[in-house]
Amino acid sequence: MAPPPPTKIEPQTTNGQPHLADAYDRHVAAAAFPFATHASPMLDIVRRLAAALPNTLFSFFSTSKSNSSLFSNNSNNNMPPNLRVYDVADGVPEGYVFAGKPQEDIELFMNAAPENLRRSLDASVADTGKHISCLITDAFLWFGVHLADDLGALWVPFWLSGLNSLSVHVHTDLIRDTIGTQGITGRENELIVDKNVNIQGLSNVRIKDLQEGVIFGNLDSVFSRMLLQMGRLLPRATAVFMNCFEELDLPVTNDLKSKFNKLLNVGPSNVASPLPPSDACLSWLDKQDAPSSVVYVSFGSVATPPEKELLAIAEALEATGAPFLWSLKDNFKTPLLKEFLTKRLSKLNGMVVPWAPQPHVLAHASVGAFVSHCGWNSLLETIAGGVPMICRPFFGDHRLNARMVEDVLEIGVNVEGGVFTTEGLVKSLEVVLLAESGRKFRDNIKKVKQLAVEALGPQGSSTRNFKSLLDVISGSKKA
Repeated sequence: MAPPPPTKIEPQTTNGQPHLADAYDRHVAAAAFPFATHASPMLDIVRRLAAALPNTLFSFFSTSKSNSSLFSNNSNNNMPPNLRVYDVADGVPEGYVFAGKPQEDIELFMNAAPENLRRSLDASVADTGKHISCLITDAFLWFGVHLADDLGALWVPFWLSGLNSLSVHVHTDLIRDTIGTQGITGRENELIVDKNVNIQGLSNVRIKDLQEGVIFGNLDSVFSRMLLQMGRLLPRATAVFMNCFEELDLPVTNDLKSKFNKLLNVGPSNVASPLPPSDACLSWLDKQDAPSSVVYVSFGSVATPPEKELLAIAEALEATGAPFLWSLKDNFKTPLLKEFLTKRLSKLNGMVVPWAPQPHVLAHASVGAFVSHCGWNSLLETIAGGVPMICRPFFGDHRLNARMVEDVLEIGVNVEGGVFTTEGLVKSLEVVLLAESGRKFRDNIKKVKQLAVEALGPQGSSTRNFKSLLDVISGSKKA
């Protein structure tokens, strides 16, 4: 059965506006990867581009579920008049019953996405009367290169994570050829860079730090094949842009620049945060007397430790007696953990909440340690806030980010053994919260943050790169 035609969310328009084909110079399409936290930053950058190019029409594409989530937030409803939003079919057949397999929804979406997105792109052209001159996609949507070719448009993918993880994906074939994909057990601590593998900027990376799907894990999964294809095809893009700044890791930046037509670091987008909202978490932090004393614990929306590790966190907080703010959704509180939180942690100076305004928490002067999964957004937010990290990575780029935190930037530590134990977390907390070592971490973060601030300054690298991105998009019409 053919997928249903895409639906459209109408933006605010001006009465008497001429036909779209006459009102705008060009038409740029932007397609999101509608899972995890990918769609929101894509929408943010598209809104920023639309505001900077008012004479360009932008069409944003994601699934109905993703768009509904994005636009349930009132802040996303006041769109620029040159931005329209379309649904893309999610690839789930009518009447399909999910079997509960990992990444099942991603596999269904990706298998059908090339054709479904093509239908939605065609619908937007028919609707607006304007040819698409540039196709922006989440870098995961590697088939964007073929869609762009068919449209006679440029392909400009957006990479949402960091430089190191992108470098690994671009060099996956080299890593597989030299390290292999068999017999990895027992070699996890080997460095991936040696006399046979010379990848600039990855000299500290070990086999165990690599993302699943590179040389271990299910290499035949749709997700692994997606990442492999992405790494191979990104060099064909007109430009690749990302939420990072060149100075964070210049060796990796320079190496990737040699691989791509254009590499444009336009971030970090979170350094200039808006004023903090009125929130109970922040009011509680205001009452803490000692600066850099509060332990903030949060693992984002996807990664959460198992019960045994959650209990170890609770026991470590109890053992140290440090004030704490713990962002933990109610559905992760098992009966045993609820009992512990109620009977024991409730007696300490702490607060457990289902959600916290993380950028503003990390910017608060009383926060001294951030216990995290070390996702890319969390790493950028801790740099902006100046808080040392205690990293417990789970999957994807977490381990690479954690390696950078500890060995390259020296702004935090990894938990002992890679998982939470009471004793191991107590040791980490002592290292980060102690006056001398904690001051060293915070001083290092200040230096990194200053580089980010300069990159976003009037003459900074990210500012120049954003202007270059605008030039690419505004000059994107092919002959």
